[in-house]
Amino acid sequence: EKGYETGEHAPGLKLSGCGAYKAAHHIIKTHAKVWHSYNNTWRSEQQGMVGISLTSAWGEPVDPHSQTDRDAAERYIQFHLGWFANPIYKGDYPEVMKNYVGRKSAQQGLGTSRLPTFSVQEKTYIKGTSDFLGIGHFTTRYVLQKSFPFLQVSSYHTDSDLAELVDPKWPAPGPKWLYSVPWGFRRLLNFIKTQYGNPLIYVTENGVSEKAQCTQLCDEWRIEYLKGYINEILKALNDGVNVRGYTAWSLLDKFEWNKGFSERFGFYHIDFKNKNKPRYPKASVDYYKKIISANGFPNSREVMS
Repeated sequence: EKGYETGEHAPGLKLSGCGAYKAAHHIIKTHAKVWHSYNNTWRSEQQGMVGISLTSAWGEPVDPHSQTDRDAAERYIQFHLGWFANPIYKGDYPEVMKNYVGRKSAQQGLGTSRLPTFSVQEKTYIKGTSDFLGIGHFTTRYVLQKSFPFLQVSSYHTDSDLAELVDPKWPAPGPKWLYSVPWGFRRLLNFIKTQYGNPLIYVTENGVSEKAQCTQLCDEWRIEYLKGYINEILKALNDGVNVRGYTAWSLLDKFEWNKGFSERFGFYHIDFKNKNKPRYPKASVDYYKKIISANGFPNSREVMS
């Protein structure tokens, strides 16, 4: 979306309303081809697994008693996670995506939907091409219905007719988009369990960066973030969600998209100005080491049900 829709990231194309959908369409078909290639050629010998890693926030209805808000929150998840997961687990794009993008394309006078379609053969070929689902998750949004005026230029962002809100009380230790909302993770994991037949899940990304450089390496907010989110995974495991592993994002401060070296997600602080790039452990290193060695929370009082 940032590479082919808004142009913020490489390759910097601004193909509003169609670029992201086309790029995603190719990614999904390519993923399926790779899975089949491995399945047919190497699986019997290597017994390996091939999956896909998808990043998604959780969308919570502003008013859980409002059907309109609940529908908007459902659309939010389908336009993010479902966009890729639905073809892989169910054989096609989510119905709500097909309906919304199709209707808006027709209103624009287009003969076909801006959301590409899979042939019957492609649907069969794509469905089931994941031995596990990798999940990157960082934050949550409140979601409500918002209709965009028809005259507006079409875009992936306006196709879903919704607005995103945050609670000002949520901690926001990192960049302006990353609020710490641990309970959203449990809900996302349970959504995956229900929607996609409880697939094997590996958490491939979960972490927080810092706004200001912490010269004392005292990243208590990262410790709180990790404690909250890992605890919600533990609750999801107790709910019967099939989570097999967890990877924090990330081991080291590193090059972070168009933010370069300014956005630091690492457990280890890197002095990028020094030609030797020395590494210094932040406080979160010691905390995470204890979780790893205990394979859970070392202090049982930290675990909240």
